[in-house]
Amino acid sequence: MKLHTPTGFSTGHQFLEGLRWHDGALWASDFFAGTVLTFAPDGDAATVARVPGAPSGLGFLPDGTPLVVSQTDATIQRIGTDGALSTYADFSDIAGGPGNDMLVTSDGHAYAGNFGFAVGTEDPRPTALAHVDPHGTVRRVEGDVLFPNGMALTSDGRLLLAETFLHRITAYHRAPDGTLSDPHVWAQLPETFMPDGIALDTDGGVWFGNALTTGDDAGFYRVVEGGELTDKVPVTGAQAVACAFGGEDLATLYMSCNATTVEEFVRGRSTGAVATASVGRRGTPT
Repeated sequence: MKLHTPTGFSTGHQFLEGLRWHDGALWASDFFAGTVLTFAPDGDAATVARVPGAPSGLGFLPDGTPLVVSQTDATIQRIGTDGALSTYADFSDIAGGPGNDMLVTSDGHAYAGNFGFAVGTEDPRPTALAHVDPHGTVRRVEGDVLFPNGMALTSDGRLLLAETFLHRITAYHRAPDGTLSDPHVWAQLPETFMPDGIALDTDGGVWFGNALTTGDDAGFYRVVEGGELTDKVPVTGAQAVACAFGGEDLATLYMSCNATTVEEFVRGRSTGAVATASVGRRGTPT
């Protein structure tokens, strides 16, 4: 397995999730600070919006309008140019727990996940993805998923989904109208691997954060279809959570690393940072 060395980029945060590169800047949600952030090239962070319901997944409509998942009420909020929020979609009837990560495609379809249960107080249970079409219609994606997390869209039109508690990346066929069908295992990972946020490179590999551990397996990994692990960016003293390609030619992997435990997470305690790595590959636009 090829190893890559991380470099510090930005510190002083709490729990960073939902990394996205958009219009020349890195974006992220800070769960516990309740803020959506953008980062300057030197790592300095600026607050774009405050989300009382705790922000999670991020995405951008075709016109560039930012969207963010509000966790506690399982809604998708539109972020105005002044940082004001307005409800874009409500998927609370589908969600079995707090809203989570989100993918917004270039043709304006949004896919939002949710925890499915209360972390730290309930046992994991299946839930479902929500699909919001460009007209704002919310539909349940058929089929159960277990802790759906990061998502990406492949060049051949499949949607990839990290199912954290099933230790795998699942693929869906995606129809022209955005409908998802035929879920199947794209990559089964070892049982010590809990994939969180993901990013796709132009060679078809998926980079994922191995969350919920600070042990020897902590880090960001690259996996190819079928399950072979090819690369690793080690993380020390923190959980590897979310990643995104950005920078010039999308050649830099940005990674959110959060120092916390499940018990501390439930109490809203975490110390978050962003690191970068040059991994010799380029990302696909998101």
